[in-house]
Amino acid sequence: MTVTDIGAAGTPILTRAGLRQYREDGFTVVRGLFGADEVARLREEFAALHASGRPVPGHFEPRPGAADPLHAYPRAMNPHEISPLARRVLLDARLRDVLEELLGEEVLAAQSMFYFKPPGARGQALHQDNFYLRVEPGTCVAAWLACDVIDRDNGGLEVVPGTHRMDLYCPEEADAELSFAREYVPPPPGLTAAPVDMEPGDVLFFNGSLVHGSQPNRSADRFRRSFIGHYVGRSARRIGPFYRTVSMSGEPVPLAVSEGAGPCGTEFAPQGPH
Repeated sequence: MTVTDIGAAGTPILTRAGLRQYREDGFTVVRGLFGADEVARLREEFAALHASGRPVPGHFEPRPGAADPLHAYPRAMNPHEISPLARRVLLDARLRDVLEELLGEEVLAAQSMFYFKPPGARGQALHQDNFYLRVEPGTCVAAWLACDVIDRDNGGLEVVPGTHRMDLYCPEEADAELSFAREYVPPPPGLTAAPVDMEPGDVLFFNGSLVHGSQPNRSADRFRRSFIGHYVGRSARRIGPFYRTVSMSGEPVPLAVSEGAGPCGTEFAPQGPH
């Protein structure tokens, strides 16, 4: 797998091979974009949020003692709106530099999420992010930051290379035993899902039309924590009503509302227009 290197001064350098892979396959990986200390602080931030036992409506609503691991450790939705640290990560200049190289224009941040994915948690069936965001024109790009060692045992991501060049698919119904989300997009004929193993601090960038997902966490004692940001190019004009776009300096940049959009998951009630 082609990766992006980090320059001696800490500046991300997207190699020609990395950019070519993103254009040809729909994704590329930046190894070690965030340092071990930065990732540790991010883990500690969300561990403290969970340990507080205090729900934050619309963002984080755990059910202590629930049998389903994803109810006891639900993902945090748009934590950048309640956590200054999450906001700094979402708007980090290193992410901005890579994203602008991939998109070829200024970028706007649209959403953040933090997944705990504890042992025994279900995965998310293969899907396309822009099915939910409905960015027009164009698509979104995800920056998926690994906060643990992530592999096939603890439910790492799988991607279907090349599907970013295709239209949005009409999903089938997912297997509820394996996926917390209802939608499932089967790989097109001749294409298969490939795992992406990651180390803490690695960032996977992928196109919003790329088919991707994850299997359940089958490990006995390993979380699969990750922080995800979704971004759009400044040329975008419409997005779903669940997404409140901001510039990478943090200034609100409202877009018109597109049709057919929805949140990336249905755990929480809609937060209203942006």
